[in-house]
Amino acid sequence: MERVRLNFENIQRIVGSDDLWIILLTDEERRNALTVVCDDLTGRQIMLRLKNAKACRHMLPESLLQMVYDPLEMIIVGVFDGQYQVVLMNLQNMVTHRIRLSDAVLLHLITREPIYIEKGLMTMQSSPFDAEATGVSVPINTIDVKRLKQILGNAVEEENYELASQIRDELKRRTKQ
Repeated sequence: MERVRLNFENIQRIVGSDDLWIILLTDEERRNALTVVCDDLTGRQIMLRLKNAKACRHMLPESLLQMVYDPLEMIIVGVFDGQYQVVLMNLQNMVTHRIRLSDAVLLHLITREPIYIEKGLMTMQSSPFDAEATGVSVPINTIDVKRLKQILGNAVEEENYELASQIRDELKRRTKQ
């Protein structure tokens, strides 16, 4: 399996939302970007470490990792129920656990362990990276059902029937799984 190493670029609050953030990850060449929708709690934890990592040294995640740290591998394996899923593997004992990609980003910022994605999945989910862009696109399959229903309502209200149709199809696809 060929894989791509991802780099953390930035995190921003979604305009017009109090509880959602967008994480931007790029491939090493900075040609393609992967966008990740993130909840408020995780977004705040990431921002805390970006603004003052030194102050976080004695927080619980950092303390636990200092005590029991083994080398890790994190690889994005797919999208399930509107969330990227990452397999977290302890390379000492080969124990694995699935976590959300936003949690993997937080872990990456603490440990500096790389995050990988299978090349075909990166090709399917990514968009071209533009460092000067003022907005990003988010793949519809990475948005949870609750938010999709909100977006569907807004699309119908705004008479954006093409978007409404795409969202309706995504919701139907998920209920068949």
